[in-house]
Amino acid sequence: MMKKKQRLGMVSAIVCLVMCFTGCTTEDNPVENPIKSKSIVILYENDVHCSINGYARMAGLRDAINRSDTAYAAIVSSGDYLQGAVSGAISRGQYIIDIMRNMNYAAITIGNHEFDYGGPRMIELLQNVNAPVVCANFFEYGATQPFYAPYVIKSYGNKKIAYVGVCTPETMSAESYSFYDKDGNQLYDLRNDQVPALVQQAVDNARDEGADYVVLLSHLGEDEKENAISSWSLVEKTKGIDVVLDGHTHSMIEHHDVTNLEGIPINVTQTGTQFAYVGKLLITADGHISTTLIPNAMIPYENVAVAATVDSIKADMSNIVNQPIATTDYELAISDSNGRLVRRGETNLGDLIADAFRSAMTADIGLMNGGGIRNNIFEGTITYGSIIDVLPNDNRICKIEATGALLIEMLRKCTAKCPEEDGNFPQVSGMRYTIHTASHTVSDVEVLDANGTWQPIDETRTYTVGVADYFMNGGYYDILKQCPLLINSNTIVRDVLADYLKLTLGGTTGTAYAVPQQRITIINN
Repeated sequence: MMKKKQRLGMVSAIVCLVMCFTGCTTEDNPVENPIKSKSIVILYENDVHCSINGYARMAGLRDAINRSDTAYAAIVSSGDYLQGAVSGAISRGQYIIDIMRNMNYAAITIGNHEFDYGGPRMIELLQNVNAPVVCANFFEYGATQPFYAPYVIKSYGNKKIAYVGVCTPETMSAESYSFYDKDGNQLYDLRNDQVPALVQQAVDNARDEGADYVVLLSHLGEDEKENAISSWSLVEKTKGIDVVLDGHTHSMIEHHDVTNLEGIPINVTQTGTQFAYVGKLLITADGHISTTLIPNAMIPYENVAVAATVDSIKADMSNIVNQPIATTDYELAISDSNGRLVRRGETNLGDLIADAFRSAMTADIGLMNGGGIRNNIFEGTITYGSIIDVLPNDNRICKIEATGALLIEMLRKCTAKCPEEDGNFPQVSGMRYTIHTASHTVSDVEVLDANGTWQPIDETRTYTVGVADYFMNGGYYDILKQCPLLINSNTIVRDVLADYLKLTLGGTTGTAYAVPQQRITIINN
């Protein structure tokens, strides 16, 4: 997969913006002049994942453009804002909605991580977001109309822009617990096979309603995974979309053309993740469309109301997040120079978390999916806030029983995409194994016995496993759903890690986790 990391021109773009808007105030008070021909600027973000510091600057830039009377300006989101860091985790998304309510978004769509607290919680939160929520493919199960409007049309002077939303159907497997009740009855549907048709219908209807431009707020990404739909393949199967503001894969793409069904190149763009950049879509008065990525930290404006809300939330969180838990003399990492290593190989942080699970449940084996480990822990003091950043989901620790044969099958299934990144990738404790990337097999699976000696796994024997309750609702451990549940704890996994660091390890990581412990071997044959 290509990722265009085009940085040229971003600094000059900021300079031009600052020069154009010097002297503007930071209040949201756009100049309305519907008969004046002006450019339109749409500022966009994706995969913010609770990085709350960027919101005020983004809104401030929007406000400055509107006050300058040189262009109409608005802001939009392509999803994944409710989960991913402390502010989302400890409020189950409420803090993020409190901020977004003051942003005055023109439109937002939903990402897969909006479902992390369950479908009903997402719906409850978004009722108060003070913005149109658009998604063409999110349905209540069995419904004939989507739950949210497929699109919304906004006027900018004498031009109309339709914002169409779409969410990755991969959500139905990655966050499957949100799509079914406790009895296994399906609640919601993302219409995997119908996504291009549903988006095309929304585009056509918006055009019929008078839209001059159609902007797709997409949470599909560029990787065609198990659902075989990406932003690129969607463009290839549709017509009438002018630009795609994408998300989901955390790519930094300033501009990438994909040919649509009519042979027209359509720009697909992404801002990366965690507010490192704000995207700027410019539609000039004569209809020319371009996109630029702006480093968020270089934006010289702030919206006062948004900044005050963020400051208030930080004050509320401070007593919780600043609690010291332990210290480390080195970084506990999830990434390397090639991306998110925790999703394709062993990391020292993965080892630590799997050990914590195994210890907490006094189990033979500890398991943690790489996709659930969200951030690094840096050298120095480990606070409770940094642990929440690592494990922001509300999963509980459980103890299950699984046969050796089932565990081998789980390893094979969940490493099948290696060396590509996959959130299913198992970080392990009390177990070691070898991955063969060419044949998509695993071998040499061993388990520690009571004496601390490695023994070949016995396919006929049952082993106890400490694991997050994610497995109970499908998730990446769906192959383990049939396993007997021995202990269903109420302890959240981040508290398991905090207790392991503070109590079991005595408040320091020592030297044991300085490097990965060679539990996973990868052979390219």
